[in-house]
Amino acid sequence: MPDPVCLIVNPAAGGGKAGRIAPAVEQALLGHGLRVRRCETLHLEHARELGCEAARAGETVVALSGDGMIGVLADALQAVPGAILGVLPGGRGNDLARVLGISDDAVAACETIAHGVPRPVDLGVAVDPSTGVVGRAFVGIASVGFDSEANRIANEAPAWLGGGVYAYGALRALLSWRPARFEIELDPPGERHAFTGYTIAAANSRAYGGGMLMAPDALLDDGLLEVIVVEDVSRARFLANLPKVFRGTHVQLPSVHVFRAAEVAIAANRPFTMYADGDPLGELPLRIRAVAGAVNILVPADRPDSPFAKAYRPTASAEIGAD
Repeated sequence: MPDPVCLIVNPAAGGGKAGRIAPAVEQALLGHGLRVRRCETLHLEHARELGCEAARAGETVVALSGDGMIGVLADALQAVPGAILGVLPGGRGNDLARVLGISDDAVAACETIAHGVPRPVDLGVAVDPSTGVVGRAFVGIASVGFDSEANRIANEAPAWLGGGVYAYGALRALLSWRPARFEIELDPPGERHAFTGYTIAAANSRAYGGGMLMAPDALLDDGLLEVIVVEDVSRARFLANLPKVFRGTHVQLPSVHVFRAAEVAIAANRPFTMYADGDPLGELPLRIRAVAGAVNILVPADRPDSPFAKAYRPTASAEIGAD
């Protein structure tokens, strides 16, 4: 079993939901026979410190939070050999849990912590192209352009909007949006593309924004990013196409293009902040790089292969919960 467990709670996640349900989650983990130490974060860097300390002490690090803190913890645990990260849905979007098939009920999701299997998962990282300095990692999707304004609005929106905050942000952003000119360079194969449009997304995982399947074919262990380009269309057409993102069928539109690369350089003709997992990642220009198999994450034992390229064939010793 992944015992002992350090339950790291962002009490502000989900508009305070994570803090409210933390005692019930702790009791559920104890009910599965796990030893649990609960910690509450003061800020993201505090979460990083708690995660590293717990992993080095041999504890399984379990996040009750949104995807932003999960990304910070995953980033931190890269440096700790053998570290394992557990994911419990405590934010507004909870997109990584959704992609992994983890229950959207945090108490029920404790089953995955107790009896799940660890899978190596890729991360994405931002690299400053002028200095080569590697920034923080993310677990989901980094996006820029129209998404920059939508993310900013969503982060400032009232908590009562819940998961609908991302659709709200997109609709508000559309009112003042004007197209931008973007350039991307994919490596490999070394292709360059320029276009006028809305958004570029560099996807490690499939979903963002509370269930939007921006990159429906992205895999978590292929060492590649799916790079989604959304070219310029009228506001009316963009709005009509928006529901398709929740089904992942937008990638069939002539205005949407999908590339795959281990790294992508992104630049634009005006300033933009790139966001990932709901938080600012950096200012353009940036390079986004896939880091293969960077961290082990617990996934449900009964469906470990759905978002992965490589089939998993656990042995008794490999399974969490095995004697």
